[in-house]
Amino acid sequence: MSARIDARFAALRAAGRAAFIPFITAGDPDLRRSTEILKALPAAGADIIELGMPFTDPMADGPAVQEAGLRALAAGQTLKRTLAMVADFRTVDPDTPIVLMGYFNPIFSHGAEKFCADAAEAGVDALIIVDLPPEEDDEILEAARAKDISLIRLATPTTDDNRLPTVLNNTSGFVYYVSFTGITGAASLDTEAVATAVRRLKSHSDLPIAVGFGIKTAEQAAAVASVADAAVVGSAIVNKVRDANGDGEAAVRGVLDLVRELSQGVRSARQDATAAE
Repeated sequence: MSARIDARFAALRAAGRAAFIPFITAGDPDLRRSTEILKALPAAGADIIELGMPFTDPMADGPAVQEAGLRALAAGQTLKRTLAMVADFRTVDPDTPIVLMGYFNPIFSHGAEKFCADAAEAGVDALIIVDLPPEEDDEILEAARAKDISLIRLATPTTDDNRLPTVLNNTSGFVYYVSFTGITGAASLDTEAVATAVRRLKSHSDLPIAVGFGIKTAEQAAAVASVADAAVVGSAIVNKVRDANGDGEAAVRGVLDLVRELSQGVRSARQDATAAE
């Protein structure tokens, strides 16, 4: 449903390459630096941006993203400030899709209908709500549809062929494939298993398939980009903020340097694959 997401994947298909999707946590390490990073991501190579909504109990996230959320919350980040970040980003970039990723509790507290209205006004393109199964998402689904916001669902290695139609029903934008079971940042990537999973998902859906969890290096991003429509990297990126030890400028540099490196990996992989065909 998101015109920006559809247009971006169409352009990338025409260019013969996959998308690179970095994840950052809104407000990490603080609002000013996080906004600076967000605005600089497209020039650093981001094709689509995942923006994490900090939450106190992120059950699907490993230590890296949990710590990022805690840093953001300690610095005063709120859901309203996250939406304001997106609105600010839209003043300088009208085209790069933004996907908000997080948990349902803050959305529920805000009010699903009001949240989707506010998100659409800010310029949000899609939502990933990791703790809300398809059987329970009618309220947010209807509110998102009314505002042309895509609801992106997660498929995992344990999503069998009986369960997959339920996951894919009403999914739009793209399908997010979690490359292993467990929490973010907790395991290494098995690219052969990913390739097999992507082929299976494509036999069930015409939507682009994005792969996340476990991608830490440019080489791994390239491997995923050669078999999927997008590579998503989160933990490795937010760890650059941690590694800066409170130095805001170093955090910005570290994040953007890694994003450039990962983006080049994605781009080179698709170019190599095209050259080999």
